[in-house]
Amino acid sequence: MRLATIKKNGAEIAGIVTPKGVFPIAALNAAKGAAWSTDMMSLIQAGEIPGLTAWYNDGGRSELDNLPGLVPQEKVVYAPLYRNPKRIFGIGLNYVDHAGDIGSAAPTGFPGSFFKMADTLVGPGDEIKLPTLKEAQKTTAEAELGVIMGKDCRDVSEENWQDAVVGYTTILDMTEESILKGNDFVSGNPRYLCIVKNFPTFFSFGPELVTPDEVPDVLKLEVQSVHNGEVYAKNIVANMTHRPARLVSLHSSIQGWYAGDILSTGTPRAFHIQDGDMAECRIVGPDGFEMRPLLNPVVDLKKHPEKE
Repeated sequence: MRLATIKKNGAEIAGIVTPKGVFPIAALNAAKGAAWSTDMMSLIQAGEIPGLTAWYNDGGRSELDNLPGLVPQEKVVYAPLYRNPKRIFGIGLNYVDHAGDIGSAAPTGFPGSFFKMADTLVGPGDEIKLPTLKEAQKTTAEAELGVIMGKDCRDVSEENWQDAVVGYTTILDMTEESILKGNDFVSGNPRYLCIVKNFPTFFSFGPELVTPDEVPDVLKLEVQSVHNGEVYAKNIVANMTHRPARLVSLHSSIQGWYAGDILSTGTPRAFHIQDGDMAECRIVGPDGFEMRPLLNPVVDLKKHPEKE
């Protein structure tokens, strides 16, 4: 099953993705006399998505075709999947190719990790705003596979890592690389990551939460960094230095997880973005599998201060 958050009547509401559009959970409740949570974060925190998925796979998919309330695709306006997660956790240099971009080696013992603030978060179609700070001269975008945690947990084993996961999504993670490189990061000093990762609009995710039953083998997914419609770089999850099973398990033994936490697993390669560009994350897989792409236009606030 696939879920999305859409904008309707001034609110951001959760819905089930269908071939024809998005079916709001509120409309499903009204038609069925059900009481599912109607926003994405509440669905996750209440642990309702597995049950909703079971209903969907056991006949609900076809039942939706005959229920009123569908928002047709041409009227869908996507929002971020949800806002204000407790934590956004990123993994740096998780593909060897990307590590080479900044003259560093991919971390092998522990992953290179960092936190992002929730107020960096935007959704599909929102503008990525390049900073006005004069030192900010080169912002890069990174397409990544996002793992969404489905419950509060600690000490998850690698064998059971998917028990803690409620879904997957597409992510664009931005970095102010000129500051990062200009402060000795290439010789191993990561202290500037908090600065370069946490400008407003530097984290976009959505439009779909894809439940694990649709992704039988995460390692076969291919993540594509797409710049102005052209694939800039791509790689498969199996080529990560630290695969999702280790990332979920290891960090569960350090800080633990809360339902709704987002794990951004690393990019095949970052690409330089400038005013007027379009940044995009695509994730595809075997047998025609694909997630709905995540696209964000780029605006340079140095050129357009009125948009700050």
